[in-house]
Amino acid sequence: MIDRLPPYAQLLGLTAERDGDGAPVLVMPFGNHVLGRPGFLHGGAISGLMEMAAIVALYDALAGEGGGEVKPVNVTVDFMRGGRDKPTRSRGIVTRLGTRVANVEATAWQDDPAKPIAAARMNYLIVRR
Repeated sequence: MIDRLPPYAQLLGLTAERDGDGAPVLVMPFGNHVLGRPGFLHGGAISGLMEMAAIVALYDALAGEGGGEVKPVNVTVDFMRGGRDKPTRSRGIVTRLGTRVANVEATAWQDDPAKPIAAARMNYLIVRR
C-alpha cells in the first residue's frame, strides 16, 4: 500500500518512506496548502496526515493476510504542540487487527519521534478479500 497512497494523501503532498524497522512512514512537506496561522500547520492537515498514516499501516498489515478494504468508524486526535514550518512525519501502529474491526494509533512529529506534535487513535471496519 505504501506505493499506492489514497487521493487525499496526494492533496496533502505526502510521500512515503520506510523506517529502520520497515514500517511505513508518511512525510508531509510544509507549504501554503497546509498552512494554518502564519508559520504553523493547520490542525486538519496534521489530522489528515495521521489518518493517512493509519490507513497505510492498516493496509500494510492486511497485505500479509490477503488484503481488504477499510472504513473509518471514529477518530480521536490529541494536539500536543503547534507544527512549525518544516516537514512533518507520521507513522501508524496497528494495535488490534480483528476479523472485522481494527484499532490503530498514529503519531506526528517534526524533529524527534519521541516528541510528537499530535497523536490519534482510530477504529476501522474491515472487509477482507
